[in-house]
Amino acid sequence: MFVLATGLVARDAIAARPPETVPVPVAVAETVPLPAAADAAAVDPARLADKLDDPMSQSGVVEGLSAYVVDAETHQELYVRDADEGVVPASTTKIVTAVAALHTLGPDARIATEVVRGSSPEEVVLVGGGDPTLTEHADPDRYPRLASLEELAAQTADTLSEEGVTAVRLGYDESAYTGEALGPGWKQGYIDEGSTASVHALMLDCGMATVVDECGRIDIPVGSKYGPRVSDPPLAAAQVFARKLGEAGITVVGEPQAALAAADAETLASVSSPPVSALVEKTLMDSDNNVAEALARQVAIARGEEPSFEGAARAVMAVMDELGVEGVRVSDGSGLSVDTRITSRALTELLVLATDPDRPELYPTLSGLPTAHSTGSLGERYSPASGASGGAGLVRAKTGTLNGVSALAGTVHTAQGRLLVFAFVANHPGATGPALDLLAAALAECGC
Repeated sequence: MFVLATGLVARDAIAARPPETVPVPVAVAETVPLPAAADAAAVDPARLADKLDDPMSQSGVVEGLSAYVVDAETHQELYVRDADEGVVPASTTKIVTAVAALHTLGPDARIATEVVRGSSPEEVVLVGGGDPTLTEHADPDRYPRLASLEELAAQTADTLSEEGVTAVRLGYDESAYTGEALGPGWKQGYIDEGSTASVHALMLDCGMATVVDECGRIDIPVGSKYGPRVSDPPLAAAQVFARKLGEAGITVVGEPQAALAAADAETLASVSSPPVSALVEKTLMDSDNNVAEALARQVAIARGEEPSFEGAARAVMAVMDELGVEGVRVSDGSGLSVDTRITSRALTELLVLATDPDRPELYPTLSGLPTAHSTGSLGERYSPASGASGGAGLVRAKTGTLNGVSALAGTVHTAQGRLLVFAFVANHPGATGPALDLLAAALAECGC
């Protein structure tokens, strides 16, 4: 079933993808048929429309639904419904961010976190470069391997010990990002409910707070997407780093203080994030908002734009222009903003680009898509009780959910093994994920 994770038309890109980026597990769905040969018969648009008619009419969101379905190999339009209307896309915005980051930065780029010399020999400064996945101590058995403050502190301690330094003052610098910490159209509730942290260039575990119950147990799983966030992510990261320095034998005098490192400051230690390819897979698979915002800002920095929400939006849209993809107007990188407008045609075209063997750098956009009834944000959907079980293991798609918004964009194999690329976006008070799941499952069940 490995072919379900890659897409037949993208098979030539596999050899060229970054070696550290491995496909996520595909569905464990015993009754799912394997796709047929690559020469499977093309889909008849009229028959496909008939197949979609019933679930679409029963969805209750027809008036607010836009849809676009194409053949992945021939790019033939198979179904079009208001495909050029700009709609609120929710987290399918992350497809745009992913493609922009891979195209601009390349799949192998990484984000550094450094410790540099401060204004005096007794001061060091922790400098955030924008890696939201920075963690306290790395798990060598976890994929992808994350940069850790434990490793950074050990490097720093080694350097300082060689100089005979045993105590320092600690500053922390988050100036790599500018502008507001909350995106346009964001609600404070997004942070209060634990969907995201405010956006900073220095943060630990995407700003997740450590919660300990009355028995002293941490009750938030490591790597969890949801949970309470710290109120000041840069300070929280610096405080943990101070503790790790102490454990490594360097005393930190006083509390960490906000500082601005000199542009030519000597680097004492450095650790790097997973490659962009892995960060893209993470933000798509887990729908991680902070990773998406970090990727968008890295695009801004690479293109000489201000590393803010506004600068990142300009940079990402400029990439869309370069790629010839119209119908994209973003306000953030994650899709939390209700001000963003993207057409279903644009979402589909970006996924089609990622299937192009001549663009292997875009492949993580596909390998990061959740698999129906197996992984990521689709792991609990397409169950036998859902009515959409025909799509289990065959639908791989990015989800999107806001109040009155539901979206699904990805790839699916038909009953005959033909690979289709699709986007369904509902802007309607009754919009739900299960309603769109029925549409994608109809594509999978189509013997068209």
